[in-house]
Amino acid sequence: MFSPVESEQGFNFKPELPTSSAYYRLLKKLRRQVGHAIRDYKMIEEGDKVMVCVSGGKDSYTLLDILLQFKRIAPINFDVVAVNLDQKQPGFPEDVLPKYLEENNIPYYILEKDTYSITKRLTPEGKTYCAVCSRLRRGSLYGFAQEIGATKVALGHHRDDIIATFFLNLFHGGSLKAMPPKLLSSDKKNILIRPLAYVEEKDIIKYAEIRKFPIIPCNLCGSQENLQRAMLNDMLREWDKQYPKRLHSIFGALQNVSPSQLADRDLFDFEKLDEEREFDMKCDTEEMKKRLDVVNLSFAAD
Repeated sequence: MFSPVESEQGFNFKPELPTSSAYYRLLKKLRRQVGHAIRDYKMIEEGDKVMVCVSGGKDSYTLLDILLQFKRIAPINFDVVAVNLDQKQPGFPEDVLPKYLEENNIPYYILEKDTYSITKRLTPEGKTYCAVCSRLRRGSLYGFAQEIGATKVALGHHRDDIIATFFLNLFHGGSLKAMPPKLLSSDKKNILIRPLAYVEEKDIIKYAEIRKFPIIPCNLCGSQENLQRAMLNDMLREWDKQYPKRLHSIFGALQNVSPSQLADRDLFDFEKLDEEREFDMKCDTEEMKKRLDVVNLSFAAD
């Protein structure tokens, strides 16, 4: 495990940024979307220590990059520390992340745990590694967040991840749920935040390419074919090409839930509807009889 690394001048994240107008338009869009997500869900507050989980993929690099820029310009003070879990996958380039983080004067930890061999051992033949791998990762990272005094744990899931999770649960889990932008962990010890919740994956791909992040491919779940999530992602990308506003509408639906229009009895008290029904007591019996006579006449005419 490595200790946090800082330059001799202290924290000083000022990377060499591209200068094209296309880059600045994209950066402005990402900052706006991340800023709105942080504001809407009160993700980061004064004095927070935000632990950013960095895998070496495009999403976590982008998240770390944007949060570090916000650290410099935000009207509140908060700290950012990068944490990578080295899962001891064969062929994993251990030098890539430390080199990037040190060159950019970013405080970081490398947490070394052999979750790779445990995942391989516990996953039944023919099944995907995702469930076991993510559970082991979460346990390691959430526990480490407590050790270093992190008040928030930032994850790199974006809008399309949230939508894909919704459809995974809908198609295969029999439930209406996705990934919330902010969540209290099941042990109630960590607040998890997803600042990229409003950001589209295609914009992250463009941003990572422009910034030339040293991407580290996943050789565990990323090497398995026919993953349900991968197939869903293909479906979402195809929808986005054919119907550009569809994913925006789906995500909007996740923010506009009407429990009374669904069928979950725990979420909405359908039994109380009878009690809440209102009768028009002002209508006298004679008036009601006249109305019924008119209705009966209309049926007779038909």
